[in-house]
Amino acid sequence: MLIVGTSLTAGLGLDPDSAYPAILQRKLDSAGVGYRIVNAGYSGETSAGALRRIEWLLRDTARVVMIETGANDGLRGQDVDSTRATLRAIVRRVKAVLPDATILLAQMESPPNLGDRYTTAFRSMFPQVAREEGITLVPFLLDRVAGIPEMNQGDGIHPNEAGSKIVAENVFRAVLPVLRAR
Repeated sequence: MLIVGTSLTAGLGLDPDSAYPAILQRKLDSAGVGYRIVNAGYSGETSAGALRRIEWLLRDTARVVMIETGANDGLRGQDVDSTRATLRAIVRRVKAVLPDATILLAQMESPPNLGDRYTTAFRSMFPQVAREEGITLVPFLLDRVAGIPEMNQGDGIHPNEAGSKIVAENVFRAVLPVLRAR
């Protein structure tokens, strides 16, 4: 399972074994699910950056690809329509290169300081892309972590070890049925 992501996936500020993809790997191993997690997280990356590197990331075959991008677009207040188009382009590129792969898209949120209109448009973008592209939406990656100081590092954005465990559980609950069905 390839996880294309941002610093959240890369595990910025954490030991690599404490990043959620490593914890997810251990959870899948314990559940007897025979998938190897490939952490393709890149700190600071926008959806446009993910699109630029997706071809390179798809050089190796993956049966499942999870796309975790867009959060940095939201932090920068980038145009939602542009981000939506880029997410679609990423999904379509994965479909073209790996037509048999199962594709998942992780729900992300924008900070509330950009206003209700932006926040609502950003939030609805992910389920819309998933629905239109016929892929699986993974619920909000940072559920029970975002905005909770004791779950985040000093920057208030990146999960600490405790938060990373919750993120891994969030992803595990969403992907386990998908992986078992393959």
